[in-house]
Amino acid sequence: MNRIVAVNSNCYHGFPIEEAIEGIRAAGFHYIELTATKGWTEHVFPDQPFERLLEVKDMLDAAGLKPFAMSGHCNLMDTARIGDFVKNIRLAAFFGCDYIVSSIGEAHLKDNAVADNATVARHVAALVPVLEQYGLTLVLETHGKAHGTGAVLADIVRRVGSKRVGINYDTANVIFYGRVDPCEDLKTCIGDVAYVHLKDKAGADDVWDFPALGKGHVDFPSLFAQLERARNDSPLSIEIEFTAAGPQSLEAVHQAVRDSADYLRAQGFAL
Repeated sequence: MNRIVAVNSNCYHGFPIEEAIEGIRAAGFHYIELTATKGWTEHVFPDQPFERLLEVKDMLDAAGLKPFAMSGHCNLMDTARIGDFVKNIRLAAFFGCDYIVSSIGEAHLKDNAVADNATVARHVAALVPVLEQYGLTLVLETHGKAHGTGAVLADIVRRVGSKRVGINYDTANVIFYGRVDPCEDLKTCIGDVAYVHLKDKAGADDVWDFPALGKGHVDFPSLFAQLERARNDSPLSIEIEFTAAGPQSLEAVHQAVRDSADYLRAQGFAL
């Protein structure tokens, strides 16, 4: 299967970007999704010194990793945060990314605001000129109780009506937040999916448990088959978030990334 297969640097939440780059490179990957999520994982961030951003760029080049996407979550419904998100768009362009990922609300932080789909679509549509300016595609992640399924996001994306906006389908978030079967939910939105977070799910639906690929119960072969039948060549980005206690060690993260690489190779993917 020939498509971009990447690793989200958020797998290395709590560890420096240097360790993420080394672990992802050593596992055989050639693409990375950089994480710039305020207050959670700031592997790169707009307030970092220019010299530091250049240093990260040089490290990526030396490792043969292309930063094709950036996880730049902001609350897109909070007008006070839109300026922050535009900075993340500009940062993504600086690194040469093609995609910027965001949930509609603030990922991982408390956010109780819920708006109807039409209002959300208007807020997102207002970002399209900036996305056009910097040549980026915004992919909205299935995340949170209000926007935790592909079916809901498909309605929003269709209301926006721009090729610059699509869905980032997170294969485990739809279980954890949306309480749906991803194999069924994907059918409702596959034409609007432009990006996929490959994330496995172990344990009960409401338990934070996201292990290496193949270690949980997500039916990835069925999901891959759906994408192939639909001729949907969206990039795949691995995200491993472990349990609420986090990984036992840096080596445990490295091993999970290696295990995920082995799983995808066994499924016929070239890294």
